[in-house]
Amino acid sequence: MSIRPGSAGARSSIPYGSSPLLASATPVWRSRFIVAALAVAFAALAARAAYVQIIGNDFFQRQGEVRYARTLELPASRGRVLDRHGEMLATSVVAQSIWADPEDVDLNHPRLAEAARLLDLPVAELRRRLDVGERNFVWIKRQVDDAVARRVQALGIKGLYLRPEYKRQYPHGEAVAHVVGFTNIEDRGQEGVELAFERELSGRPGSRRVIKDRLGRIVEDVRDIIPPVDGRDLQLSIDAKVQFFAYHRLKEAVQEHRARGGSVVVLDARSGEVLALANYPSYDPNDRRRLTGEQLRNAALTDSFEPGSTMKPFVAALALDSGLARPDTPIQTAPGRLQMAGFTISDVHPYDVLTVEQVIQKSSNVGTVKLAMQMQPRDLWETYTRAGFGHKPEVPFPGATAGRLRLYKTWRPIEQATMSYGYGLSTSLLQLAQAYTVFARDGERVPVTLLRREAPVAGVRVFSAETARAVRHMLQLAAGPGGTAQLAQTVGYSVGGKTGTARKQEGRGYAARKYRAFFVGLAPVEQPRVVIAVMVDEPNNGAIYGGVVAAPVFSDVAQQTLRLLGVPPDMRVQPRIVAEALPEEPV
Repeated sequence: MSIRPGSAGARSSIPYGSSPLLASATPVWRSRFIVAALAVAFAALAARAAYVQIIGNDFFQRQGEVRYARTLELPASRGRVLDRHGEMLATSVVAQSIWADPEDVDLNHPRLAEAARLLDLPVAELRRRLDVGERNFVWIKRQVDDAVARRVQALGIKGLYLRPEYKRQYPHGEAVAHVVGFTNIEDRGQEGVELAFERELSGRPGSRRVIKDRLGRIVEDVRDIIPPVDGRDLQLSIDAKVQFFAYHRLKEAVQEHRARGGSVVVLDARSGEVLALANYPSYDPNDRRRLTGEQLRNAALTDSFEPGSTMKPFVAALALDSGLARPDTPIQTAPGRLQMAGFTISDVHPYDVLTVEQVIQKSSNVGTVKLAMQMQPRDLWETYTRAGFGHKPEVPFPGATAGRLRLYKTWRPIEQATMSYGYGLSTSLLQLAQAYTVFARDGERVPVTLLRREAPVAGVRVFSAETARAVRHMLQLAAGPGGTAQLAQTVGYSVGGKTGTARKQEGRGYAARKYRAFFVGLAPVEQPRVVIAVMVDEPNNGAIYGGVVAAPVFSDVAQQTLRLLGVPPDMRVQPRIVAEALPEEPV
């Protein structure tokens, strides 16, 4: 049978092995090139693998972890600040904060505008915070209300997350602001006790290393959790009830006399504990949006001033202790003026012969100077120093001042004279209150503290117990009939104290119409339990003297404090004497 051309049989008989194409010689370089290229490619892959796995391993590990691993900080709870009875002065509560992973957030998301409205942010500002390049964490808003946080979460915007933090709260607000202070958004102390005891209160945060999926859900812990260590609670010596009353009574006095401000310090005379320390004007530590530097100043600790006539009892005490005088020693003060080095030292009312007791009762500048000029400057300087003047108080408080007391070797006679009635040296109100513990503690100056003490402490001996009791009697006369501080009397309790009215320094001299009014006192007189110092800065409503402006504040605060402490009255309850305090001479 014949086979036609083009049939299957014909095709199978074609000799392919003799094809001229296959028979042609292939260049050697081509095959070698292909083999070499494959070898180079494999070498490059091997080198890259070696670089990724060995040389650059840390970098690529970090880059990988950035995309799926997170280190979550576990915040420590800040310690509470408590008053002496355990009442809360500062505490931390959980508050939600909004953060974002910018790479995951769609800047054109239809609900982004609603999120901005809930967070009280302009949409443009929210987009600006999210447009941060390759960063994978950015705060949107810290410590928002829980209701707002839940509504933002309910919007379902990918890349927006909640994170719990701690927010500080201050239940007593402005009444205790200058003592407790406040923390910043990072929960670190900025003022007051919050700053002074930052190490004790802050604790130590923990951490947790986790892997998250693309939706931000935690799928695995990659190392052991390091638990946070909470800060420890701090119990202050402050009595919240005494603090509250003292602050509001001071506020009333400042407003009544249209003064620039004022301060009050209440000390436990036995232990040296600060029961109250208040300033006005103050601020609300829970809302610091319109805070000024004037409001922030803890004037009772940071401001120093010339204490005026409140220094006179120390001169009288030194005179008694050194044997220069007795309480009934007469001093000629007529005609009520004294010329010294071209200066005139005068009394408001001219007196004739006054005893040492009456010099303190009437607050005679002339009588005090005549006593002081019989002393050696060194003796007067040492007395002031032992009483605590010129030294920073023991409280670890930011900004506490030491005041100023120049070395006695530099004193001129006129300076010795003026220092005897409170000009030429400076002190803070806390220092002044502490100095008066010398008279309350039978001649010992007690160290003060802002932390609660369980027992009385030893003091520094300044005068003998007999001298201290004699001066306490003088202070009682000053607060009684015929004294300069009759308005300091209380119902049921005997009191003693000393007024002061001092011109304010202005430039290199003294202002003509700017004064500070003081009163420092103790109660009850026989066994003092409290020492209270009051200062009103620039009273401007007609009255300027300490006996009229500051003494009534002492009266109300002393009576309320003694009742709260459970101190029984030591006098038969009778109507308070209503009298105008005799003014002092503001030199």
